[in-house]
Amino acid sequence: MNLVLLLSIISLFAGVFSKAALKPDVVNVGAIFSFNTINEKVAKVAKVAMKAAEDDINSDPSILGGRRLSIALHDSNFSSFLGIIGALQFMETDTVAIIGPQSSMLAHVLSHLANELYVPLLSFTALDPGLSTLQFPFFVQTAPNDIDDDQSRNGIVTLDDELAERCCRISYKAVLPPDPTATSSGVRRELTKVQMMESRVIVLHTFSKTGLLVFEVAKSLGMMGKGYVWIASTWLSTVLDSASPLKPETANSVQGALNLRLHTPDSERSLFLSRWNQLSNGSIGLNPYGLFAYDTAWMIARAVKSFLDRGTNISFSNDARLSDAGGMDLNLSALSIFDGGKQLLKNIIETNMTGLTGPVRFDQDRSLINPSHDVINVVKTGYQQIGFWSNYSGLSIVPPETFYGKRPNRSSSNQHLDR
Repeated sequence: MNLVLLLSIISLFAGVFSKAALKPDVVNVGAIFSFNTINEKVAKVAKVAMKAAEDDINSDPSILGGRRLSIALHDSNFSSFLGIIGALQFMETDTVAIIGPQSSMLAHVLSHLANELYVPLLSFTALDPGLSTLQFPFFVQTAPNDIDDDQSRNGIVTLDDELAERCCRISYKAVLPPDPTATSSGVRRELTKVQMMESRVIVLHTFSKTGLLVFEVAKSLGMMGKGYVWIASTWLSTVLDSASPLKPETANSVQGALNLRLHTPDSERSLFLSRWNQLSNGSIGLNPYGLFAYDTAWMIARAVKSFLDRGTNISFSNDARLSDAGGMDLNLSALSIFDGGKQLLKNIIETNMTGLTGPVRFDQDRSLINPSHDVINVVKTGYQQIGFWSNYSGLSIVPPETFYGKRPNRSSSNQHLDR
């Protein structure tokens, strides 16, 4: 009789502990970024924005039913190896999703891990379209892809193709070493070659430190004046937003440069912008990646809410293939498969919300709808916005969202920028 009673009590407690495990008080989310190296301004802004999203989500008990969202940060220090280590550590702590990584190169690697363990990987900075949904079903780009990869090959090839359709071509491709190995002498050698050519339209696609060095050397060579047109990719707008007003010496070297910035509607970001100085302690200016970081955290929270509203529990299982990997010192058996990973991924892809970046929805190819950019011109210690670009309307002086209810008009007569 006593034995039966003891077994019943053990069974009762086992059931209680099992339910507690299936209904955790904390929903774990990981984030992998490089906070002190290349593109650090993106990571630092993202860190503040994700913390703000975490606090806002946790302040509303209706979102996760009393559970608390916990976003753990891992600094990959622009190292693929450290990024992999961070991802493996997250997979040992019952993580339901990972935000990041920052680079497309690392995303290609970590996506295989995400596929194996059914953990959605969401990135607003690893925007290489080569990360296809067919090969990497658990990878989701939460910002418009930029037809590029870490080595800039995709972007250059695509630009070449687009120019060829207009009877133009790239006359010279200068290969610059990445941050932080670029030197003034190396940049000067390349720019001197460009200076000897007839072409005077220069597209600068690189990382921020190398890019600013290129402008500094170009200024000393007299290549920032009349007769030259400089077009920089989004790295320059990130610098302008994060460090405005620019230091006089920096502003002097980039005067007149055109560049692009991910477009977000003013109406949605204005309230968050008013909070930003307090959130960041005035340490850095807000750039669009902060808005996408905030929205990405909310996408996960809303997807988890939908997941829980269906009565589904958050649970993890051991992968027998990893447990049976004998003869290895790696603790692979600690890694778990997220049982509800496929459903959470489905919920994420079905996101339909209005965030700081505007309407957030995915099309049938799992790309965000209506990608668009601001076109800005460096003026004095800041910039002047001279128009917009979108797939829908092309170049325009009117915000692209005003066109979405109308028939698209890409005629050349309708393409305008301010002067």
